[in-house]
Amino acid sequence: MNDSGKFVRETCMGLLLAVAAAANAQQDFPSRPLRLITPNAPGGSSDVLARLLGQKLTEGWGQQVVVDNRPGGHGFIGGDALARASADGYTLMVITPTHIITPLLLRAPYDPIESFVPVASIGSTDFLLVVHPSVPANSLRDLIALAKARPGHLNYASAGGGSPAHLANAMFNMLAGVRMQHVPYKGGGPALTALIGGEVQLYFAIPIATIPHVKSGRLKAIAIGSAIRLQSLPDVPTFAESGLSAFDIKIWYGLLAPRATPRAIVNKLSSEVARHLASREFDRRLSDRAMAPLALNPDQFSALMKTDSAKYARVIKSANITAD
Repeated sequence: MNDSGKFVRETCMGLLLAVAAAANAQQDFPSRPLRLITPNAPGGSSDVLARLLGQKLTEGWGQQVVVDNRPGGHGFIGGDALARASADGYTLMVITPTHIITPLLLRAPYDPIESFVPVASIGSTDFLLVVHPSVPANSLRDLIALAKARPGHLNYASAGGGSPAHLANAMFNMLAGVRMQHVPYKGGGPALTALIGGEVQLYFAIPIATIPHVKSGRLKAIAIGSAIRLQSLPDVPTFAESGLSAFDIKIWYGLLAPRATPRAIVNKLSSEVARHLASREFDRRLSDRAMAPLALNPDQFSALMKTDSAKYARVIKSANITAD
């Protein structure tokens, strides 16, 4: 055999060995601990969900899942860490719609969709519209009538310019044909505190943090953005029941992997997440946090991200929204 033939033979053997090694690695996945990034500080809803999912994946696979909080930088610190990670399935990130909203307002060091591979959705929660008890409105129709009678008089809080709560209220303003003043705060906690203190009149809030204040009478709940009423607040109607069925913004939680992660590993991760979401225990633990399981496979989750990105871009343009 001449040198050329020997080179071709050795190259082919090397390729076959590399393919076999990759196949074995995917089949044995996971064989070591995994890292689960959350671009938020500990204690928030995405962090709580990351730890809940991490615990179940650890139990299912026998490999430790370590939650790695990377807050700050408008979420870009966590996203950049994932984009730069090895595409082997051992580094994942929990995201919310903020992941696709913020790059519509600020220059990101990555493309929020093309730089990553969607793995699976995990759960969702809906916005609860709450007002200060001093607001003379007990229904969505009352609130809309009040806002129309006093254009620009009502102030609404958000967790910052361009946050999901900001976009939710902007969509509400457009659908209802009203004008309110936006007051941004540095996070959902400060926004909720401001509402309770009467600094602002209304807020599109996450239910888990708000329900105790509604039950204590410190806030009034006007409507919930879900398809059905919350079990914990059965007297609060949905937006559709209140005459605003076009309102369609919710918070979802999902998993991303680096862009070049092999599809076999992505599918294995997605199947494992779906298995836990189907369990009665996981459903109960999400329900306790006013969340619901949302089991979408990689292709379905990818479609949701692209659809919502286009929707949020329209709201941002129509309402002339800018980041803080």
